[in-house]
Amino acid sequence: MGCRIVLLGMPGAGKGTQAEQLAQALGVPHVASGDLFREHLDKGTELGRQARAYMERGDLVPDEVTIGMVADRIARPDCANGFILDGFPRTVAQAEALERLLKGNGTALDAVVFIRVREEVALARLAGRWTCRNCGAVYHTLFNPPRRSGVCDACGGELYQRPDETEEAHRRRLQVYQQQTAPLVDYYRRAGLLVEINGEQSIEDVQADLRAVVASACGSLTAESADRWE
Repeated sequence: MGCRIVLLGMPGAGKGTQAEQLAQALGVPHVASGDLFREHLDKGTELGRQARAYMERGDLVPDEVTIGMVADRIARPDCANGFILDGFPRTVAQAEALERLLKGNGTALDAVVFIRVREEVALARLAGRWTCRNCGAVYHTLFNPPRRSGVCDACGGELYQRPDETEEAHRRRLQVYQQQTAPLVDYYRRAGLLVEINGEQSIEDVQADLRAVVASACGSLTAESADRWE
């Protein structure tokens, strides 16, 4: 049995951090929309070039671009036993497209977890974010600082603040989220898949709540995943 989870939450809710830890525990891929965009940018694809223009303005990438990237990714063999989706879907149309994709593969989502935080908390978190130019790892000056200022722990690359990391860009991202992404909460609640957790707790407590949701939703796990879980 696999475990297919979507994480929802406004920018700054901590989806990336929580998804990475959960994916390691389950032994399934963490499929982040930002990573998919970087992959296409690195390969010089047309989808990647289209995505960059929207990302730098703090806008959502058009559905047809994002859906194509995600469809390609979840069709790969390492997603056969599940995945954690982070940053997708972001619109109801994307959610409907994901449902069709999974149905075509004879699968479905196990749960959608909404990591709930207040807007002022999200803004405070976003203000201190730094990204590695080389590997894309994300740090925070208060919550997850690098061991050496300005240097990535993972690869030694230079850390920088992206063009979309200004306060103005963050506020625009939150406005876009409220307009286009927040309706997903109601969409998945009506589908009976939504579980809400408090994202203003410590990273460890949020992860504990998230794992409890997954244990309930996915039922049985492989022996290998159970070992990681501990």
